[in-house]
Amino acid sequence: MTSADLPAVSGIEAGAYRFPWSEQVFRSCLRAGYTCRVAAEDDRVRGYGIVSLAANEAHLLNLCIDPAEQGRGWGGWLLRHLFGIVRVRHAERMFLEVRPSNRPAVRLYEGHGFVHVGTRRGYYPAVSGGREDARVYALSLRHEEGARGT
Repeated sequence: MTSADLPAVSGIEAGAYRFPWSEQVFRSCLRAGYTCRVAAEDDRVRGYGIVSLAANEAHLLNLCIDPAEQGRGWGGWLLRHLFGIVRVRHAERMFLEVRPSNRPAVRLYEGHGFVHVGTRRGYYPAVSGGREDARVYALSLRHEEGARGT
C-alpha cells in the first residue's frame, strides 16, 4: 500500500463499514511503518490489510475486501500473505478484534485457525448509538504448532 492507493482504500472502507476509518488514519498507519498491503488485480485495489508488529506479536488492525469482491477468495489470500510477512519478521502470534455481527469475517478468521480468546466489552460503536463488543482472536504463527490455512 502506498499513499497513491489511499483514495481506493478509503472508498472500499467507506463502502464496507458504517464506522469507517478516515483516509488520515490510513496515512498514519503508513507513516508509522505498519505492514500495509493491498490486494489488487488489473490495477484495481480489491482489498487491503494492515498489521502492527511489536515484541514478536502481530496485531491485525484492519482487513477489508471490497463488498463487490467478497466471496471470491481475496480475504483468505490477503490473510495468508500477511501471515507470511509477519512470520519473516519473527512474529509468533497474531491477534485481532472482530464484531460478532460480522459473520463473514468471523468465518474467515476461524477458518484460518484463529481461536476466540476473549471479549472487549463495548469496543465498537453501534448503529443504535450504543456499543458492540469485540471478539478477540489469536493465532499461533509458529510452524511447529501447525497453524491452519498457511
